[in-house]
Amino acid sequence: MKKLVRNALLVVALVGLQMTDAVAQKFGYVNSQLILSELPEVKQMNANLQALGEQLQKKGQQMVAAYQAKEQSAVAQKEKGALSPVQEEGLLKELQEEQATIMNFEKEMQSTIYAKEQELTKPILEKINNAIQAVAAENGFNMIFEAGVLLYADESSDVSSQVRAKLGM
Repeated sequence: MKKLVRNALLVVALVGLQMTDAVAQKFGYVNSQLILSELPEVKQMNANLQALGEQLQKKGQQMVAAYQAKEQSAVAQKEKGALSPVQEEGLLKELQEEQATIMNFEKEMQSTIYAKEQELTKPILEKINNAIQAVAAENGFNMIFEAGVLLYADESSDVSSQVRAKLGM
């Protein structure tokens, strides 16, 4: 009988320890999108991306203007009858090739901007992640969640201000 009581107490103690451990876990959440929007590095990155986009767009506009001028010249020569069928066919082929070049440039422009955005975003995201990890370690958080996916959270669990402070904001 004593063994049974002792074993029952041991089981209760183990369950109690596990429940205490579960209660002692500390959770927090952070609104990383809001932090991202407030970082000066993000504002600088957006300005750099906009400048790159404008530069590439200008080049694209120059290509389109050159194409349009060549096309107008070809149409004018054709209307005057100054082109032989072979010359007309050659000009048409040139115009089609230029059109394809412009379309490829547009695709490359989008790819270039996307790649630059990824390149510039990576260190910013790492900086935020490092700040979140530092806040978690300093304050004993077991987990920190993204605020955008929470259905409910007590506002006292919001560690965004601590992460901002860690980032010097």
